[in-house]
This record gives sequence, structure tokens and C-alpha cells, in this order.
Amino acid sequence: MTISNRIGRDIEARIASGEWPPGHRIPFEHELVIEYGCARATVGKALTNLVRAGLIERRRKAGTFVAYPHVQSAILDIPDIGKAIAERTGSYRFALLSSRIVTDDGRSGDFAVGTRLRHVTGVHHGKDGPFAFEDRLISLTCVPEAAEADFAAQSPGEWLLAQVPWTQARHRISAVGAGTDASHHLAISRHTPCLLVERSTWRAGNAVTVVGQTFRGDRFDLVATFTPEGR
Repeated sequence: MTISNRIGRDIEARIASGEWPPGHRIPFEHELVIEYGCARATVGKALTNLVRAGLIERRRKAGTFVAYPHVQSAILDIPDIGKAIAERTGSYRFALLSSRIVTDDGRSGDFAVGTRLRHVTGVHHGKDGPFAFEDRLISLTCVPEAAEADFAAQSPGEWLLAQVPWTQARHRISAVGAGTDASHHLAISRHTPCLLVERSTWRAGNAVTVVGQTFRGDRFDLVATFTPEGR
């Protein structure tokens, strides 16, 4: 087990046991560095993972605190957004905004530091206009073919679904106000209510992709059908 994983599990255990209740301020990063005898980047990676999991939250100039529980809803598959938008509106296209090769600096929380990544942004459009702004990282260690994939012709999500089998996924869905990029590309005012879908997928324990998709609240909803067990 890496030191980063040990830090995360120790904090998670204290939260689960009730030792650190919601609202409790956890030790500052420099305190954890001393406690575990590691680099600050290692502590930062552990805390970023816990933030992504919804267990802690960072407050500017105040510190890091145990998060209050949020109501969560399970999403059971990896949807083909293009297909869903086409079925709903009658048409679909993905507009590629930017694509560049970057190196992970540890802030993503899912990739190993130094991993080469393809960073892609774009907008999913339906017949009625823009539906979602996408910001995605793809591991070129896990999926080297992604370096040359033509995402102007096929959206990254559609390409990955067809090319890369995944073995584990994590979803996080939250209500947010549209930020600068999302508001501009979705043709809405800043702070307009939106749904942010954050998704990570792995293959054999290696992170494949991390994506954030900001959907216009008036053009997106979540629907799931459940059957009682045993029926």
C-alpha cells in the first residue's frame, strides 16, 4: 500500500468510526506531512481522492473539513451521451474545443504523477443547441492509441466505449452553478443551475479516464428503473 493510500484509508476510518464527525477540521497538510513522514504532494493526492469521494471538503483559508452527507443516487452504467441526445432531440454532434498532451501533476487524484495525458474539452450539441460542456483527461499510458484519435470526428466518450473495456467506474453527480467556461459554451448566464457529472473509469486497476461533464439543468435529467430483488 502506498503512503498516499494509507493516509486516505486512515482518514476514512476515522470518519466512518465517528471519531471525526461532519464539520470536524482534519489536520493541516503540513501536520500530516510530519505525521506520515512524506512529501506534501503525497498528502495532497490523498486529500484530493477524499474530496472526489465526497468525504471531505476544502474551504478557502479555513482548512479541510469532514463533509456533511449528501443524498446520492446510483448510476448503473456508462451512458453513450451522443446516442441519448440524438434519441431525445433528433440530432447530435460533438464540437471539439481543445486537445493537448499534458503531464499529470498529482492534482487529478486518479493518475500516477508524471502520467502522460490527453486533455480534451468540447461541447455536446443536440438539435436545440448545447447540452453539455466536457473536460476530460485520458491516460496515454493505459490507452496510447488515444494520442492519435480524431475526436473532431468522434467524441472521446464514444471512442472510449468502443475501444477500451473498463472494469471499475466511479460516478459523482452534484448541482452546481455554471462557471465561466461552461456558461460561455452552453450559452447560459454564469451561476445558472447545472448538473455536474464527474466520472472516472479504470481497467485492471489503472485509471483510464477522468471526465467532468456540465449539463444545462433545463436539458438534462437522470432516470433509472429498478426491479425489486428476486422478481
